[in-house]
Amino acid sequence: MHNKFNKLSLAVALASTALIASQVSASGFQVREQSAKTLANALSNATAGAEDASFMAYNPASIGNIDGNQVVGGVAYIDADFELREAEASSLGGVVDYDRGGSRQGGETAVVPAFAAKTQLNEQFDLGLAIYAPYGLSTKYDEDWIGRYHAIETELTTIDFQPTLNYRASDRLNLAVGLRAQYADATLSNAIDFGSAAAQMGGMPSVDDVIGTVEGDDWGYGYTLGALFQVTEQTRLGASYRSEIDLTLEGDTSFRGTTAFSDAAVVGEVDPRIVDRGGKAELTTPASLNLGVYHQLSDRLALMANAEWTEWSSFDELVVEFEDGSSSPTTENWDDTWAFSVGANYALTPQWLLRAGLGLDESPVPSAEFRTPRVPDTDRQWATLGATWMPSPELGITAGYMHVFADDGDIDQQATPSNENASKGNLSGTYEVSADVFALSVDYRF
Repeated sequence: MHNKFNKLSLAVALASTALIASQVSASGFQVREQSAKTLANALSNATAGAEDASFMAYNPASIGNIDGNQVVGGVAYIDADFELREAEASSLGGVVDYDRGGSRQGGETAVVPAFAAKTQLNEQFDLGLAIYAPYGLSTKYDEDWIGRYHAIETELTTIDFQPTLNYRASDRLNLAVGLRAQYADATLSNAIDFGSAAAQMGGMPSVDDVIGTVEGDDWGYGYTLGALFQVTEQTRLGASYRSEIDLTLEGDTSFRGTTAFSDAAVVGEVDPRIVDRGGKAELTTPASLNLGVYHQLSDRLALMANAEWTEWSSFDELVVEFEDGSSSPTTENWDDTWAFSVGANYALTPQWLLRAGLGLDESPVPSAEFRTPRVPDTDRQWATLGATWMPSPELGITAGYMHVFADDGDIDQQATPSNENASKGNLSGTYEVSADVFALSVDYRF
């Protein structure tokens, strides 16, 4: 029982690395809702739009397109829905059926705030500060759901602090650099089949569970570069690069039982390896490249397009190290991805600007064997609309809405005696994923 129990406890801590891996409104674990204006245009204006200070989260050179001083505040509300259909789960070798009839929905809601401000220092330089969440995740399943040994709760919060300096190289060209200080905080839990491990002591398989929880945080640092080029009075091009950031999530693990039998076993420390302890996981958030074009077709109509490449291939393997010197790897094997979007703005009146857009986003998950309940990530498409109201030349209020249409995604986690699913068991089925995102922002120039 001790060897089995050790593998189970390792699996709980190992799973902490998987929490850096899902956000239904963008592929992988990205969050792109830093601006209501970009959301309303399906992110098609992210790199070349440069409409207010919040755009420096996508392209730091955007603040060179804004004269004077400006502050922007906004918030996005994400309502995500994940449901595993036709699910099957069992222990290694199919000995124990893990279905206890719990709900198979894991979607959660999240509120994502953002703030940006800029000032024009002189004719050549602009200084800005953006505070936003570039990555995030919130999923939660019932403790008795069929995939509980793979995941129950996963929550990731990140905050980037980005001071930015822009150089107005000419009347047409802006060049900028931004430093990024990123804070990440994560919580994860999943169940352990203590009943099977302690069957000889009277435990009931798949009933007497133990819940393991991992919490950790860290600071990491990187940079962003940007360029904005006004080709003609009607056409603007943009390009930006965001570096990867290395993080070492350090924290603690804890355990509790779900029944009187399993709780007494945890409290009584029947196995010294199933005790609260520390651990760490090295993590790299990926680099990305954005390219965009903005064209004012007429006095009323503007068209725009954007392409984003993300280096998800850096997320190929993660290793968890424990205080006792042991470690365990898990394979992710993600692929690099592209996201594409197009959009349009229409000036209905001098005070009202209507927005719309379409987009598509590739999933970095290469196949069903690498898709997990923490990362039910699939290819998705977006449809967006919104409007900006300008009661005065200095003040703008924008609302945007995005609906995410995600493809169904098969999951096929198979357990063998030697892989990381040995203690979690088999899990298969098809994920149905969708999301709605609402965003609101206010910008003021002075």
